[in-house]
Amino acid sequence: MKVEIISPNATLFEGEATAVTVPSQMGPFTLLEHHAAIVAILEAGKVSLTEADGEPKEFAIKGGFVENHNNLLTICVEL
Repeated sequence: MKVEIISPNATLFEGEATAVTVPSQMGPFTLLEHHAAIVAILEAGKVSLTEADGEPKEFAIKGGFVENHNNLLTICVEL
């Protein structure tokens, strides 16, 4: 799936990933390819992802929101 992680000041990540875990207000959850459409509010914690080549990445966030639709995952965060 295509993933964009953006903050008001910069694009933190833009590329392909096979799994992304986010810290939502209802608890952490993982999005995989072809996940159902979703919008959720994020709380402070870590966004973890696995790039298409298997490389893991983590980003510490203070909050934000996530939207997934048609295999495009957009995560807007506050650092």
